[in-house]
Amino acid sequence: MESLPIAVVYGLYLGVLTGIIPALISGVLGFLFKYVTGVTLPGFGVVALAVALAGINGGLLALADPTILDSTNAPTITTGLLIVMMMSLYAHAKGDQLGASVPRRLSLRALGERTLSADLIEVVGGRNEVRIRVTGDVDDIEGYPPLPDQLRAAIRDSEWRLPADLQVSQLETRLAERLRSEFELGDVSVSISEGGEARVAAAPPFSGLSRRLDGRRRAVSVNALVPSGLARGDRVVAVTADGRVRAEVASARSTRPGTVPTDGDSTDTAASTEAIPAHAPTTGGGDGQVTLAVARSDVGTLLGVEGATLIVESRGVRREYEVLSLLRRAGRRFRRLTVRADSDLDGVTLGEADVRDRHGVAILAVRTGEGWQFAPKGTSRIAAGNELFAVGSRDALDGFEEVIA
Repeated sequence: MESLPIAVVYGLYLGVLTGIIPALISGVLGFLFKYVTGVTLPGFGVVALAVALAGINGGLLALADPTILDSTNAPTITTGLLIVMMMSLYAHAKGDQLGASVPRRLSLRALGERTLSADLIEVVGGRNEVRIRVTGDVDDIEGYPPLPDQLRAAIRDSEWRLPADLQVSQLETRLAERLRSEFELGDVSVSISEGGEARVAAAPPFSGLSRRLDGRRRAVSVNALVPSGLARGDRVVAVTADGRVRAEVASARSTRPGTVPTDGDSTDTAASTEAIPAHAPTTGGGDGQVTLAVARSDVGTLLGVEGATLIVESRGVRREYEVLSLLRRAGRRFRRLTVRADSDLDGVTLGEADVRDRHGVAILAVRTGEGWQFAPKGTSRIAAGNELFAVGSRDALDGFEEVIA
């Protein structure tokens, strides 16, 4: 029988020799289990697996040296098992830690995604962007009316800048949303090639009524004495012999002409027989017809009635108008500006530009290629072509406009 120190040293050697494979397997299993499921593999299971694998390795070593498993070598075997368990638990802990820290961005779908050519990437304002061009004819979508020629040409001549780090499928979704919003399309389908060329199929805008009603409401037209000043979106109560129905005005016609608000202080006369168009003029009053958006349960109350009495509900104080009024009283104005190339804001952040101290204005919103960003932070980077909403005195806004626009 060997001395105890020699048996322990021999056990250390045997544990390291037989524990390498169990530790490696424990580390890999710990990583995969954490990465895939987000749950840590139990330590007891790791120890059991490691001891089983070490036993197989020890059995193979015993074929070459039968004295390894001799009952007189208990200190050696015990020390070796402890080393195997310690190595396996350590490797499992490191694999679990790695599985928790690695971003979960790999998937079979992501590996199969197409990306655009690197030659299309441009650096604009410190960000990588790609320019997407609509090429070829803009096709019609089956089941919808054909696009007007003017709208078809506007879509065909359009170009768009989108983030370069998006996959092609994400670019197609983003461009479809932009086209639908910009041109108010009823439906749109986009296919983008790896060269940045987009093929588009689109449906023309729906009528103003159908686009404004969700699936929970129905449109019902009734004859009524139309109040003057009625506009789309007003809340009314329609009183009939069968009851009262609360509804929202979708469109209206009256016998007297109404007025259409313009950007200035004057008003234009609207034709008396025209429904309220998209820019929401008001009716002139008198006998007419109103189309109301009502809940499904209230449709029966309005169908078939000869006439209804309309009571317009108060809409309360609009807070945005109140804010504008307070700013005007304080001598402040709003202005929408577009940043020109090589101006003080081109390619710098709002914090670096320090527009509040230098120009006496505040930036309330910024419109980039990704859309509007309200209350932008100082780290927001501005580029040529971005739109800004600035507030300040008239003189400050005039000076600021000369510098950046």
